[in-house]
Amino acid sequence: MAEKKITLEQVRHVARLARIDLYPDDEERLRTDMDQILSYVDKLGELDVNGIEPTVQVGESGAPMRSDEVTNSPNAEAMLANAPVRHRGYFKVPKIIE
Repeated sequence: MAEKKITLEQVRHVARLARIDLYPDDEERLRTDMDQILSYVDKLGELDVNGIEPTVQVGESGAPMRSDEVTNSPNAEAMLANAPVRHRGYFKVPKIIE
């Protein structure tokens, strides 16, 4: 069996910080899941990334950005076409607060 990277006490501590109540079988399942995640992160750490340029965020790439332009103006008559009751170009709804 692989080395346990996370203890049940650590799982309970994280659950307490997140204000989550766990059943005992949930604690063990989460401990196993967290172990698998950390093992995968360890594998990623073994990759040779020399010579690989870091990725950039979309806005930093110099890619052309389209301008924000309204292309579909709202049509009040079309929006209100299925309204059961209207008043002066608005939806009319029953009063719910006294």
